[in-house]
Amino acid sequence: MLRPILFFLSFLSIALPVQAMGNSECNNSTGRAAKYFAFTPTALQAYDYATSLRFGEAYALMTQMKLEDPNNLIVHHIDNYIDFFTIYIQEDEATYRRLKKNRDLRLDKVKAGDRSSPYYLFVQADIRLQWALARLRFEDYLGAFTEVSKAHKLLRENEELFPDFMPNKKDLGILHAMVGTIPDSYRWGVKLLGGLEGTIAQGRKEVEEVLAYARKNDFIFEEETAALYAYLLLHLDNKEEEAWRAVADSGLRPKQNPMHCFVMANIAMRTGRNEKAIQLLEQRPSGKAFFSFPYLDYMLGLAKLRRLDKNAAPHFQHFITHYQGRNFIKEAYQKMAWQELLNGNPEGYRRYMQACLTQGHAIAGGDNNALQEAERGSAPDLSLLKARLLFDGGYFQKGYQTLSARQPNSFAFPDGQLEYYYRMGRLLHGLERYDEALQHYRVAIEMGADSPFFFACNAALQMGLIYESEGDRQKARAAFERCLSFSPEEYRTGLHQKAKSGLARLEGEQG
Repeated sequence: MLRPILFFLSFLSIALPVQAMGNSECNNSTGRAAKYFAFTPTALQAYDYATSLRFGEAYALMTQMKLEDPNNLIVHHIDNYIDFFTIYIQEDEATYRRLKKNRDLRLDKVKAGDRSSPYYLFVQADIRLQWALARLRFEDYLGAFTEVSKAHKLLRENEELFPDFMPNKKDLGILHAMVGTIPDSYRWGVKLLGGLEGTIAQGRKEVEEVLAYARKNDFIFEEETAALYAYLLLHLDNKEEEAWRAVADSGLRPKQNPMHCFVMANIAMRTGRNEKAIQLLEQRPSGKAFFSFPYLDYMLGLAKLRRLDKNAAPHFQHFITHYQGRNFIKEAYQKMAWQELLNGNPEGYRRYMQACLTQGHAIAGGDNNALQEAERGSAPDLSLLKARLLFDGGYFQKGYQTLSARQPNSFAFPDGQLEYYYRMGRLLHGLERYDEALQHYRVAIEMGADSPFFFACNAALQMGLIYESEGDRQKARAAFERCLSFSPEEYRTGLHQKAKSGLARLEGEQG
């Protein structure tokens, strides 16, 4: 699954621009009340409830809108948000099939609206982007790219009609930044996008223009734009600290809004702020008023496991019990197995890995990785496992101390030694001991060139990132291209996407 791309599409779809508009009715040539788009106080509150996963309260207000303000078509857009979040969070195929019929009905209703409004084309595009993500969730890649293509055409047309309409710039900016980094295995989809071209630098500039506008104007869309910007910085521009600052200063409300909690905790976990992620997830809103979001339990379990807690497993179990989708199930059983291993219970490890064989689906990279471990039938080396978890949590010094207590030849040859050099390189990289990290990455690439594991591929990517940070563009380019030359069985799509992002950044700097 295109997880980096899913992040961008997901934020394109949750980011409804809620600028207050007049509530006066528009009249057509016959004198009858026309259909229009107006963010009345009731609509704004319904939108807030919908994007806070308080669906019951949102439905109640939308019912009121349909009775008291029947010509206001913005209600159908808010309605679509609820369908989108339901599909995105649950990942239940039966629910997806049931709700999919609403898409065409809503688009038809929106098309009956006021063509002179900047929201006329934008709302159509935004609904299509929501359904692009929904289709990706269920591997309908052709349908997803087709939706994005049609949305892009609508946005381009709307840009010509309303060049200063900021929501357009936000969506187009992210699409422009993303299109050049799509992995080669999905380049066929880019052909469907027609004239959609762009660079990371171009997209970043466009989104920054929107943020600059939002800081000086009453623009309720500011929080969502900041979240989009943070993901752009993190996944495409490799600016972790800037990404965290962008989301930390965005005004998101993680204690009131589960989606805000997801965004902040996710970026915290990806920027070495594991303790902050745990704090955010433990303080997340819950209760019957909120639509169930079991993935937050998975995130909390993972964050605790990364600091080697002994009580992470119940969070994974809660996720499995309440989650209706297909992804992360095998990973959750794998993580509970790791917990048993850390707690000194090899029998518990084998029990959970047996469940990993039979439960869930091997679609995403992490689930594939978990299945491969289960099929091998052997537990990971405890020192390597601890080093992996501690690195992922940002505990670089502790991880380094754990791994440096062992000698390379104490690990099984060749796979154990390959992983040792890779893990040690990652920890040294985190400690900013770049020369030593590069040495270990080179050994990992040499040892793992023909291995099905991802170690050599990611080692080449990380070498490119180090050289890029040091301003050595020639070596960075060679390393990114080396990354693209590997085709590991796991994580290939995501690693190649990051390498292409690196090459795109270098090309932008040269231009």
